[in-house]
Amino acid sequence: MRELQKFTESYQRELNWHINDENYQQTKESLLHNYMLLTTEVAEVAEEFRKAFNMVYKEAENGMDPNAAFAEAKSLIKKDVGKELADCIAYICKFANFFEIDLEETFYEKMDEVKNRSNKNRKLPT
Repeated sequence: MRELQKFTESYQRELNWHINDENYQQTKESLLHNYMLLTTEVAEVAEEFRKAFNMVYKEAENGMDPNAAFAEAKSLIKKDVGKELADCIAYICKFANFFEIDLEETFYEKMDEVKNRSNKNRKLPT
């Protein structure tokens, strides 16, 4: 993850895509703009899922086993899902770099926090 952050930092500066930090107003606008772009990329991941589910629905209507149809749809969208996830990672790295966050360290700390939550296995009453 650290290598991704380093690469992203230099890549985005080279293309002048880094978060503008010249003053508060420009920083605020840059952060909001990049947040909007991140949410757009997340929506594009959802769009790929929708595409797969529609493929499964169509194939199942034509008599194909839904599990087989999903396996086929999954393989068809794999590359595009990967591209959209890569876009998401680029924006997440951009935010982490701006706030000087070590994503690798923070990720493992957060996973430990989740693992140790007291309510993680609670079930709703039936």
